[in-house]
Parts: sequence; structure tokens; C-alpha cells
Amino acid sequence: MSVAGKEKEHVKAGLWEEAGAEAYLVGSSCGACGEIFFPKKESGFCPHCQHKSLADARLSGEGTISTFTVVCQQPGGGFYKGPVPYAYGVVRLPEGVNVQTLFTGCEPEKIKVGLKARLVIEELFEEDGSIIDTYKFAPVL
Repeated sequence: MSVAGKEKEHVKAGLWEEAGAEAYLVGSSCGACGEIFFPKKESGFCPHCQHKSLADARLSGEGTISTFTVVCQQPGGGFYKGPVPYAYGVVRLPEGVNVQTLFTGCEPEKIKVGLKARLVIEELFEEDGSIIDTYKFAPVL
């Protein structure tokens, strides 16, 4: 896909899928024990019960913020290319999965544990003429 002459790429393939205006995270569900994982397990083996019975699972696009921190300095190593400060934390989905995520859509000081948060797909950075997208969660204020 391209936007304004720039190709759009996922930060990592297979983390989410888009269906029209809707996006959802893709995890794995074990047919033997029912455990659910994110991101999806490529091996097909459940790390919980060791059965080879994993299938792709469409995860909820809304959850609850269970913890977060505000990062005020660019991390070393060059792996993060987005703006600072930024909020990073964990959203617990109704399926029982904890998703590590960047937060977006509000000032970091407005984020609170216990708030609902909704999945969004946004640009993380531009590189070599490509827009790199990632999933984030936006707190519902």
C-alpha cells in the first residue's frame, strides 16, 4: 500500500490484520488447552501444554490499561525512532492476553491504570521512503 508516494510497511508482519476501517491483533489459540498468545506462535506448538494445536486467533481491539510508564529520553541503540516523551505499557485484553504497547491519542500524564484503551494502527517512523506502521492503543478518556 502507498500513501503520498511512500510505501507503507508493518513494523513486523503478522502482528495485525486490517478489514476495511477495522484492525485487529492476530494471536494464537491452543485447541488442546485453550491458552491464547500474542503475538502468534509460528511453531504451531503450545508453550503451555506442548500440543501442536495452535491456530490463528482474532483478538479484541479493546482492553484495559494494567500498567504503563512515560519515557522521557530517546532510548539508546537506535531501535526506537519515534518521538519522546512517549507512554509505553501493558493492555489486558478480554481474552486474558497482556499486550505490550505504545500509547497514543492523549498526553502521557492523562493515562491512568484501569482506563479502557482501543487499538489503532499508526505511523511509527519513516525510513528510506517507507512509512513504518505499528499497532498502538489509545486510552479512552
